[in-house]
Amino acid sequence: MEYPFEPELLVEQDGAVRVVTLHRPAVRNAVDPAMHTALARVWGRLADDVDARAVVLRGSDGAFCAGGDLDLVARLHDDVPERRTQLREASEIVDGMIGCRLPVVAAVAGPAVGLGCSLALLADVVYLAESAYLADPHVAIGLTAGDGGAAVWPVLASMVQAKEYLLTGDRIPAAEAVRLGLATRAVPDDQLDETALAMARRLAALPAQAVQSTKRALNLHLERAVRGVLEYALAREYESFDDPEHRAAVARLRRQ
Repeated sequence: MEYPFEPELLVEQDGAVRVVTLHRPAVRNAVDPAMHTALARVWGRLADDVDARAVVLRGSDGAFCAGGDLDLVARLHDDVPERRTQLREASEIVDGMIGCRLPVVAAVAGPAVGLGCSLALLADVVYLAESAYLADPHVAIGLTAGDGGAAVWPVLASMVQAKEYLLTGDRIPAAEAVRLGLATRAVPDDQLDETALAMARRLAALPAQAVQSTKRALNLHLERAVRGVLEYALAREYESFDDPEHRAAVARLRRQ
């Protein structure tokens, strides 16, 4: 199976495990259009890989994903066709991860912000390095939390806890993320990749039909909760790009 997503998204083979690496290290793996498109397509490719049994999702160079590239965000203010493409792909990413037949283990180092946070939390097993953190700053920069946060967080944590962190955009340290139910475990930084790969190998060695059908049964809860909420949230996020407060917030961030 070929994975034509380089250089932004690397897919490597470790036996029956596929290691997917977000790879824009110069910007802490922030998502540009090429990576966004790759993330929308890779889950279908993985599902079609007959030799694959499990996936590790990670970032390169000590960071998971810093969220959307600010240059891209600014471009979406006036490039309406690209905005439509990005929001359509955002839905495809969420649906693709929920529906992917293979178990996905996230290895989260450093920041997992915005879309990066959604990618981590849509995995089936979520390991955070002890120094890592989660954050969804959509609201803080004037956007509806459309691409996963509002739809997914209340399924994993309590509604009031999800509201506090989504409305403020505050960082969630690794230990707190585990306490809230947003992550599986916090592990020492130098053991993160080894721990995630060991779990993926363990899952890959289990009977595939049982693993995949059980994942599907469990994710039906998530799929039913997300359907409708995601459609509404993405539609409002689309409109948010025209909001003056959002545009001013992005301009401030780009000057820093």
